[in-house]
Amino acid sequence: MRFIFKTDYDQDIRILKHSGYWWSYGLLLAALIALPFLVGSYLQSQVVFVFIYAIVGVALMILTGFTGQASLGHAAFLAIGAYTGAYLQKLGVPFIVYFPAAALLTGIVGALVGFPALRLTGIYLVIATIAFAFIVEEILARWESVTHGNEGMRVKTLDIVGLPLPRDGELFYYLCLAVLVGSILLALNLLRSPTGRAFIAIRDSETAGKSMGIDLAAYKVKSFGISAAITGLAGVLFAHKMTFISPEMFTLLLSIEFIMVIIIGGAFGVHGAVFGAIFIVMVDPFLTALKDDVPVLVANLGSSLGMASDAAGKLRDSLSAIGSAAGLKGAIYGLIIMMFILFEPYGLYGRWLKVKLFFQLFPLYKKATFKRQKTYVKSERNR
Repeated sequence: MRFIFKTDYDQDIRILKHSGYWWSYGLLLAALIALPFLVGSYLQSQVVFVFIYAIVGVALMILTGFTGQASLGHAAFLAIGAYTGAYLQKLGVPFIVYFPAAALLTGIVGALVGFPALRLTGIYLVIATIAFAFIVEEILARWESVTHGNEGMRVKTLDIVGLPLPRDGELFYYLCLAVLVGSILLALNLLRSPTGRAFIAIRDSETAGKSMGIDLAAYKVKSFGISAAITGLAGVLFAHKMTFISPEMFTLLLSIEFIMVIIIGGAFGVHGAVFGAIFIVMVDPFLTALKDDVPVLVANLGSSLGMASDAAGKLRDSLSAIGSAAGLKGAIYGLIIMMFILFEPYGLYGRWLKVKLFFQLFPLYKKATFKRQKTYVKSERNR
């Protein structure tokens, strides 16, 4: 077990605490750089989606994990970034201009959304962000001169200073990886800055934060703006990856998937955004394979156990119909969220920390090590 003795404040806020982090993250980055040359195009495409979802997860982590402001409207921020990038590209604006422009516009819209949300908390804030998502979806469907309405927009191949970046190519993969790494570094540096510490103070106790002189309104608006701007960057990459965007792609279900990223991954650290993105992106192909393969396997098993061929065929068709039922994916997502909230509220990253600490402290590990203490100030007991 490694013991770190901190002797100054700079050492306490250092992003990489010791040399072990340099080696582990360096090897991980080297593996990600070499990945396109080691796997096929399908898996590479799935990893790109992991990067995009992880960028949105980092953005949502700043708003929800650090500041404690719930949101079910990040699909709308993703849509604003995607349509802004697609429209400016259509006008001939270069990528190095419309990429930050999409983030800026989305950040401004996010800050504007933050103003009405200043007096809202909990479920009321969630309802307000859902209403915002519906408003954006309706605007995208009606503003046909810009968005082409429900017909959608074609997005051209990304081009940087005359260098094309096809959506299935290695260069686009590296661009998404670079944006993800930049977003994580931004979030980590923000977390150790005075602004990030103000976010955490607001999350832990608005009353205590206000008593320390923190401007709650200003920092909540900042949190909404920063989170929306990062999501706007992901929106541009998402549009180029899909090569086609329409309002039906940015629904409430997509916002729920983004919330699941931080719930499943763990809402108390940036690592959770990456773990959650891997889970969410990979669970869909897994469910599809399960829907296609399980009925066949069960029917073959029944046949091998003596079941008649007609009965085995009916069983296979019944299982296939169940797997293709409308709303099954949403029901499975809801069940996954419930299971994580009930049995692993710290998410996948929290489970990884528990496993790592178990081996570090073995045989002295205590089961109640991660038990959360219920601490609150007197004025917040009835909140």
